[in-house]
Amino acid sequence: METRMSPETFLSLIVFAFVTSVTPGPNNMMLFASGVNFGFRRTIPHMVGIGVGFFALLLGVGFGLGALLETVPEVYLALKLLGGAYLLFIAWKIGSARVMPEGRAGARPMTLIAAAAFQWVNPKAWVMAVTAMAVYIDATELAPGAHTRGVLLVATAFALTNFPSVSTWAGFGSVLRSWLADPVRLKWFNIVMAVLLVLSLWPMLR
Repeated sequence: METRMSPETFLSLIVFAFVTSVTPGPNNMMLFASGVNFGFRRTIPHMVGIGVGFFALLLGVGFGLGALLETVPEVYLALKLLGGAYLLFIAWKIGSARVMPEGRAGARPMTLIAAAAFQWVNPKAWVMAVTAMAVYIDATELAPGAHTRGVLLVATAFALTNFPSVSTWAGFGSVLRSWLADPVRLKWFNIVMAVLLVLSLWPMLR
């Protein structure tokens, strides 16, 4: 017999999706820095890319990738190492910036495609996706059709809450943009953001 997600459970899922999306992590630290360095409007493709990439990741985990990671833990280890290396590179790029992008040739915010691809090596994104599917989808009690609907509901909940969550961080950054136009302030802001981004690696190293 099929089991449907109750309205109460879906509301709980919405709250879970919002809280996990709005709390600090690699995506939000990068968006905060991008809001400062590039402004809100130029950061929009980065924000949309996060939503698109994470939606795809949720579908992947819900339809079998989560089980693959449990069966072949080496795959998860490779993802963690790749994601960690990329985050260190991004942290170095942010921390070494000393002027607004207008003063740096070729400087540009993260593209939609790059932001979407990053979700597949983002440790926090994997933890969120696996946890959401484990908590809100019990495949052993759902018929195949009900499981599919459940996965889509989880992905939809994150799609509804993701953009408002991440745009908050880009918005905070853009508000500080004028104040941080001073090179000394910007230098120390970027150093602090780079350190926080590196510290966000801690959960995946435990």
